[in-house]
Amino acid sequence: MRTQVGIVGAGPAGLLLSHLLHLQGVESVVLEARSRQYVEERVRAGVLEHGTVNTLKEAGVGARMMRQGLMHHGIELQFAKRRHRIDFQELTGGKGVMVYAQHEVVKDLVEARLAVQGQLYYELEDVRVSAFDGSKPKIHFRRDGTAQELTCDFIAGCDGFHGICRPSIPARVLNIFERVYPFAWLGILAQAAPSSKELIYAYHERGFALLSMRSPEISRLYIQCPPEEDIANWPDEKIWQELQTRLGMDGWKLTEGSVLQKGITGMRSFVVEPMRFGSLFLAGDSAHIVPPTGAKGLNLAAADVRVLARALAEYYSSGKTHLLDAYSETCLRRVWKVQRFSWWMTSMLHRFAEENPFDQRRQLAELDYVTSSRAASTSLAENYVGLPLD
Repeated sequence: MRTQVGIVGAGPAGLLLSHLLHLQGVESVVLEARSRQYVEERVRAGVLEHGTVNTLKEAGVGARMMRQGLMHHGIELQFAKRRHRIDFQELTGGKGVMVYAQHEVVKDLVEARLAVQGQLYYELEDVRVSAFDGSKPKIHFRRDGTAQELTCDFIAGCDGFHGICRPSIPARVLNIFERVYPFAWLGILAQAAPSSKELIYAYHERGFALLSMRSPEISRLYIQCPPEEDIANWPDEKIWQELQTRLGMDGWKLTEGSVLQKGITGMRSFVVEPMRFGSLFLAGDSAHIVPPTGAKGLNLAAADVRVLARALAEYYSSGKTHLLDAYSETCLRRVWKVQRFSWWMTSMLHRFAEENPFDQRRQLAELDYVTSSRAASTSLAENYVGLPLD
């Protein structure tokens, strides 16, 4: 097989890159180890930045999102038994975010790729990359038990944190920056109408809690827990009781319902530099991970592939390489700003095991400042709705 750009990973990063390249007349093949069903049903992020929404619309894959997604123009910060609204629309010149689940974005992108006979291959085995330090990189894999090889000009590693692309780069050329947080999120998907029109981020003495949603009928809720926690110790009744405690307000009650899914997710910040080695470019979770507090994972991936698609399109149209050469630097400038914001939100809202009364008072003072200062509220709002894409 032969193509211009070989893409490893059929998540949102790989699919969006493939579609953006198609719109520029650049050929690509997308290779995925998991099944199509698994990728389309995998529950992940659900908040899209203003720029991500515009990217999907401009790419012609935003129609269902605009019909079914929930546009939000603010969030609520809850602490000391009070809620304070951060008004994105007022503070950012009318911008907002879209609540639309990642797996729905994936479905839209798959449909768009297949509509133009895009080449997507699922359930592949023994995927590996080679010769990407030269001019003829290859992707090797087994399909239906048969060994195959894809030759391409460039490889895009969009295969996530546990993928094969980043570990294929010589360790000596990579700088890894990482912070593992001493807590996790216990999350549930519930058949319950959201109890708030907007997301609620709650700082509580028992730990952080988040009220989010996926649709007018489905709620997504989280509570802070120890990273080693066993989900078997959390029956549904106990989860709802803890959510009621952490999110409870006088005159307001959380709507409960059947728990459809539940699980525990550890939290980390991770960045690898550079995001390119030879003809192999890393994008999305293969290059960086953020704690979910700021809702940035999918949005960072979209920003990466937008930069990469533009650079590849320029190369194929003019032969120029300056955008490709600047890819890592361009992406990392935004990545680190987003890491800063995600770390800040996480540190402000979560309880740390080693904290003392001074730390608790400091967190409350910061929340008070953020919600009482227009300048501080604007900074939060600007980062939440999304910094410039490049």
